[in-house]
Amino acid sequence: MSGRRRQGKTFLLDALVQASGGFMFTATESSEADALRQYGDALGAHLGESTPLRFANWDEAMTRTFTLAPDGPLPVVIDEFPFLARVSPALPSIIQRALDPAEQRSNTQVRLLLCGSALSFMGGLLSGTAPLRGRAGLELVVPTLDYRAAGRFWDITDPRTALLVNSVVGGTPAYRHEFTQDDTPNGPEDFDAWMVRAVLNPARPLFREARYLLAEEPDLRDPALYHSVLAAIAEGNTRRGAIANYLGRNPSDLNHALRILEDVGMVVREPDAFRSTIGDYRIAEPLVTFYHAVMRPVWGDLERAGRAARVWPRLQATFLSKVVGPHFESVCRQWTRWEADADLLGGYAHRVAAGTVADPAARTQHEVDVAAFGRSPDGREELLAIGEAKWNETIGIKHLQRLKNIRDLLNAKPSVHADTCRLMLFSGAGFTPELAAIADTDPAVQLVGLGSLYG
Repeated sequence: MSGRRRQGKTFLLDALVQASGGFMFTATESSEADALRQYGDALGAHLGESTPLRFANWDEAMTRTFTLAPDGPLPVVIDEFPFLARVSPALPSIIQRALDPAEQRSNTQVRLLLCGSALSFMGGLLSGTAPLRGRAGLELVVPTLDYRAAGRFWDITDPRTALLVNSVVGGTPAYRHEFTQDDTPNGPEDFDAWMVRAVLNPARPLFREARYLLAEEPDLRDPALYHSVLAAIAEGNTRRGAIANYLGRNPSDLNHALRILEDVGMVVREPDAFRSTIGDYRIAEPLVTFYHAVMRPVWGDLERAGRAARVWPRLQATFLSKVVGPHFESVCRQWTRWEADADLLGGYAHRVAAGTVADPAARTQHEVDVAAFGRSPDGREELLAIGEAKWNETIGIKHLQRLKNIRDLLNAKPSVHADTCRLMLFSGAGFTPELAAIADTDPAVQLVGLGSLYG
């Protein structure tokens, strides 16, 4: 079981153990001898022993652990397993041997659950020639809540407020209760005040959370470089070359840093909708984007208590353009992929991405915020729809005309099948009456507002 920090993995496992009477051990960063001592203390307490259990090595500890279920299946949880495996590299092999049917020395009724937040490490436990490959009966990745579930979790019924909050804190459950003390904005008119009292308040845990997220990843050994890469992406430099230019480096110098950030789940690479050989890097955690785009440039001002109310008004334009705008586009792609009806798209979307379309005559390129692809009856990939998303702008005829021009450019490409391509316009601010009248009579034009995005 794996997932990024603060997603509720420990909460879920603790609930399982409490309900079933199982055993749970949460590892800490320590030496092998200290970890064994802690494990013996916890296991002895679980068994009601009068004195702590003492093990000479992990072989003894695992042998004893696999005898815990004489009467039927019982969950045994080792949380933060990477901490143990890093100081005791043989531990996965010891567990593998204990599970080997040919050398079974203990009760197989134990259901061992290994949990960790180090995504690259946990993914490697079951891959390639790793000792535990083929031994797992369950591989569960706990994701963040999607934008709709996050809105329900925060008890926000107004879609505009829900999306603004989601663009800051994303879908991480811990931020609702532990990090903001159940403080939720009471509507659009309370959002700015909530930002000052809950997010930009140096006395609240959420204030420094983005900095700690990076520090908690053991694979990130050069924090300055990784912070710089994330800052470049948050500033809108999403292509490898643009990131390199922002940092004054060669693109090849960033291969390792970008790969590590992908491995730990901090960034994702999204291939261009029309050219798979190139792609955009996007930060996976909205709070990290918010920190680098909004907070980091004025960190000195924000650290002083009581300054946030005066600083936030001058940050709002940056917040809307570099945080909310890109996040809204991402939400529109999520909705198109997972929520939009097939009737609306003219088919089932199996791939949705952003992309760029070259315009040779004008010697320019057009950005497409949403491109939805489906399959024709003969199995060919076909373009179902293209879309434009504007958070704080009323969409009108000129936006529709722009999409029509892009559709004409795509129809001229033999590699793109866009014969029935629909035009989708997404807005957080609404649509002009003229555009609404066209959409009412033309099924090829679809208007999607916040009400539709949040169902």
